[in-house]
Amino acid sequence: MRIITGKLKGRVIPVPDTGSLRPTSDRTKEGLFSVIAARRFFEGTRVLDLFAGSGNLGFEAISRGSDHVLFVDQHPEHIRHIEKLAHHLNIKHQVQTRTASVEQFLDGPSAAYDLIFCDPPYDYFMMTKMTDKILYGGWLKPDGWFILEHDKRHDFTNQPHCFYTKAYGRTIVSIFQAQTVDSDEQ
Repeated sequence: MRIITGKLKGRVIPVPDTGSLRPTSDRTKEGLFSVIAARRFFEGTRVLDLFAGSGNLGFEAISRGSDHVLFVDQHPEHIRHIEKLAHHLNIKHQVQTRTASVEQFLDGPSAAYDLIFCDPPYDYFMMTKMTDKILYGGWLKPDGWFILEHDKRHDFTNQPHCFYTKAYGRTIVSIFQAQTVDSDEQ
């Protein structure tokens, strides 16, 4: 896998050989980043990468201008890989890591992010509950986006915050937007 564009364009992101990864394909990554880039800026954003794996999505966001990415993965070998790669790419100061299951992490204190990438196993048993926790639990800044990769077993088209869904082969990308607070409601 390679970084598509930005300050790290063309740099290779190796995939750890742990047997527990399903990296986002280049086609899917290019499609979803095109959608994001067409509708919002990356400059200065804070990003959360859940089920981070190789770090592919978070590193692409940094390359495009995100200030900071927190990578969360339950596998220590994935987190070590991300930390080593951040050092190699000379972006350690923009990267934070956490070894934890996504359930444990989301049960902790929330912090608001501009973008949250989430690429869980397709059979992840908490897909809907996790999505609700992110959308309604203070994890997104006003107008923040939650980008979820899933398969056809899950359909979020009727979820009120889902504004975009597109299939890329077996992978479906659904994008949700946080509810904006109207100044008249405050």
